Amino acid sequence: MVQTPSTMLPLGTRAPAFELPDPAAGLRRSLSSLRGGSGTVVMFICNHCPYVIHVKAELARLAQDYQPRGFGFVAISSNDVEHYPQDAPALMRDFAAAAGFSFPYLYDETQDVARAYQAACTPDFFVFDADLQLVYRGQLDDSRPGNGKPVTGHAMRAAFDALLAGQAIAADQQPSVGCNIKWKRA
Repeated sequence: MVQTPSTMLPLGTRAPAFELPDPAAGLRRSLSSLRGGSGTVVMFICNHCPYVIHVKAELARLAQDYQPRGFGFVAISSNDVEHYPQDAPALMRDFAAAAGFSFPYLYDETQDVARAYQAACTPDFFVFDADLQLVYRGQLDDSRPGNGKPVTGHAMRAAFDALLAGQAIAADQQPSVGCNIKWKRA
């Protein structure tokens, strides 16, 4: 399993706008409709990645814990489904339901949204403040498949808690690592 690190989009970057299909709901959703009053979390994930599978229960818990506190959550799959059919939109519905996601899981067929966010891996996490300015990008926590460390979400939880308390989030952030996004072949 090859680890690909996130590219670490510069802090302060404004969240790129998007409107993507939500396979579970059968409609399109935009960033503006999903943003939260306290902050917005944009996650690039996919169905088959062992890194995502390793943390999917914690992603559901994070949303359960922080959506009531004003955070908007959205997951996006940008993988090439022609070559990775296990990430197809119909299977995204099943994956999200089985994982207990309380947030939309959108499909980025053109991969334009992944490019706009400079997403590199799954999972890749971006946390924006109430004004949609990037305040955190990096790892969920120190756990990786097979390293024996518990999945706690401590790095992202610390960022959420600091944002809620009006405190600065440390700029020294560790990149997320995971499978590379499966880009379409030219």
